[in-house]
Amino acid sequence: MPISQKVPTWFAVPVVFAVLSVISYQTLVVTDNLKGTKNILAMAKTIPIPVDGPESIEFDPQGEGPYAAVVDGRILKWRGDDLGWVEFAHTSPHRGNCSKHQVVPTCGRPLGLTFEKKTGDLYICDGYLGVMRVGPEGGLAELVVNEAEGRKVMFANQGDMDEEEDVFYFNDSSDKYHFRDVFFAVVNGERTGRVIRYDKKTKEAKVVMDNLRCNNGLALNKDRSFLLSCESPTGLVHRYWIKGPKAGTRDIFAKVPGYPDNIRLTPTGDFWIGLHNTKNNLWRLVEKFKLGKLVEKTVKLEVLAAFMNGFKPHGIAVKISGETGEVLEILEDKEGKKMKFVSEAYERADGKLWFGSVFWPAVWVLDRSK
Repeated sequence: MPISQKVPTWFAVPVVFAVLSVISYQTLVVTDNLKGTKNILAMAKTIPIPVDGPESIEFDPQGEGPYAAVVDGRILKWRGDDLGWVEFAHTSPHRGNCSKHQVVPTCGRPLGLTFEKKTGDLYICDGYLGVMRVGPEGGLAELVVNEAEGRKVMFANQGDMDEEEDVFYFNDSSDKYHFRDVFFAVVNGERTGRVIRYDKKTKEAKVVMDNLRCNNGLALNKDRSFLLSCESPTGLVHRYWIKGPKAGTRDIFAKVPGYPDNIRLTPTGDFWIGLHNTKNNLWRLVEKFKLGKLVEKTVKLEVLAAFMNGFKPHGIAVKISGETGEVLEILEDKEGKKMKFVSEAYERADGKLWFGSVFWPAVWVLDRSK
């Protein structure tokens, strides 16, 4: 008797469905496998933090820290293994109902951190409140700028300081979404992201780049002749020329294989970019057929985030040349054993590479000097 006659229909249907589900998952949902990477991030030391989402990390002019911007609106400072994390500053006076695990808009959501070396002031890009500043002693930050050219700063993300010119550059990622809806901002297709130049002397906020898609990370190069702004949906790294014969113009500096978040200058003049993850074919279909607005209306934010990460968040950091933009190195924790949702990679002169996470309650450090 043929096998097809031995197997009842009620059994065959779910088997076929299961096989198709596996094939669909592998084809559509599993994220790209990067080639030539160094799978070494699981070797990093984990430093747990009592609040989720140390999205950006920074060190003060004395080299102390790191300082970490976390989900409940505070900036915490690492005081070593004995003292642990202590509170340094917060961006909102409303502290009554702040959560250690979820964003509460009234509490603010600090993202990019930048210390001004000559003053010790910490500049904070808050995803709800705008650009804030707090002095070397910490405490409640004060508002610096929340509007540019008549439009409110909705989603201040990461910035960098040109101390010679007394200018602070920062990303405003969207005119519709705040931080909590960042995945909708990624898939929606809107191009309302801006790079803003804030002159500390004149207090003027001027848009120098616009028409960007959820531009996330921003950094100046070593001689401050240009800045880079990373688009999360496209993986494009845009360059804006500040000085020289091309001043005031823009071009594409690089493209990275995934969803870039923050970008940091290295001591040698290259850049590290934290990647949330690589892309999958499901995302490419959404892009090709412009389904972002439909996805926003029909898919819950948590489900969207899971699909975009292939249900397997893991750590990735990409190093690009500060001269050419070419990819120099890719580090991974392929299985996500330690690192998940990497938002920033910060290289120190001592050879240590520090990592932050936009959602996970940990900071990591990898000593590459050994």
